[in-house]
Amino acid sequence: MDSQSLLSNTQSAYRKKFSTETALLRIHNDIVGAIDQGDIVGLVLLDLSAAFDTVDHSVLINVLNERFGICDDALSWMTSYILDRSQVVKINSTISSCHQLDCGVAQGSVLGPQQFIVYIEDVDQVFSLNGISNYGYADDMQCLKRCQVSDSKSVISSLKNTITDVRNWCSSRRLQLNPSKTELIWFGSSVNLSRLDSTDTTISIDSATSIQSSQVVRNLGVFFDNELNMRSHISHVSRSCFYQLRRLKSIRRHLGPDVTKCLVCSFILSRLDYCNSLFACLPASTLAPLQRVQNAAARLVLNLKSSDHITTALIELHWLPVKYRISYKICTLVHKSLHNQTPEYLSELFTHISDFPTRSTLRSASHGNLDVSRTRLQFGERAFAVVGARLWNSLPLQLRAIEDFILFKSKLKTHFFNIAFYS
Repeated sequence: MDSQSLLSNTQSAYRKKFSTETALLRIHNDIVGAIDQGDIVGLVLLDLSAAFDTVDHSVLINVLNERFGICDDALSWMTSYILDRSQVVKINSTISSCHQLDCGVAQGSVLGPQQFIVYIEDVDQVFSLNGISNYGYADDMQCLKRCQVSDSKSVISSLKNTITDVRNWCSSRRLQLNPSKTELIWFGSSVNLSRLDSTDTTISIDSATSIQSSQVVRNLGVFFDNELNMRSHISHVSRSCFYQLRRLKSIRRHLGPDVTKCLVCSFILSRLDYCNSLFACLPASTLAPLQRVQNAAARLVLNLKSSDHITTALIELHWLPVKYRISYKICTLVHKSLHNQTPEYLSELFTHISDFPTRSTLRSASHGNLDVSRTRLQFGERAFAVVGARLWNSLPLQLRAIEDFILFKSKLKTHFFNIAFYS
């Protein structure tokens, strides 16, 4: 499937080079670009009910055979793997009677999740026929469309038709779309959002079901607000991290600094770094809560007082400040994009200046610089295609020339560490 590119490029689950962050980064990039050009964007997050548990075995086998060309012994092997499964429930020493499974794939297995994304592979055609951009992560489907404020009604109509078609497609696969948990959000500048009439921001599926527009939605673990200022998400992350820090502080006296550092990296820094590429170019005041979390984590690891200076602690722990952790993440993603280690939907965002015939003789082209798209507003500089190219062009030439990713990451961290503390 990978070598022949049989799966949709917009499906980011259970695939090498793909992740939730790559999917969200492309969605964020498209929304920022649309807002920068004065448009609004409607995003619908579709919810499927118990999707993995309702996969029809006969349909799955048919899809494997007809759409993916699996046949003969390979198909027999897959059929044997899928069919004749059973389950029981065990409570203490009591075991229930055996129940034969006639549908569903095993989520905890290696093949189960792969079988699911094969099962829903052709849903991409439903979105394409309606002219709607879509990105998916397993059973999380989302579709978006941009327009001028004056055309919002036509976009509502397109999104409504798409949801109806997806619901019909789900019925053909024994899957169930859950309209009550499907969410809609409109993105745009504060001026454009204020021009939207409330009746133009609701999708009526049928007489009994309508999808109201939300101001904040949770998308693959990240809270998106309708102006993309990310304050809701940063506030949520900060609260979660401080809760974990309080729990760790209660047992700190029983732990050494090495164990504490390990736990802090697992419970705190992992939360700070999750999808932090979406925080590019945010004001320092918006990022301040995350920096306070990191400062508190450093003091906990080194058992410092609140009055102790934090810079020395960060240097001792060799932790980049939040601002530079964001730049570090973006540069690593750009490096991967330029070396075909990210999905095509990210790598296609970057073009070398040398690839333009009219600019190939420029000094910037000989240095391997990337083309930086022009933006109408400062807000547009937050798009991954823009901030990624700018950060990459700002790196030293010898650093950009490193092809080995592990070595690049090491040198890149040293580069930002020197800027953060010694420049």
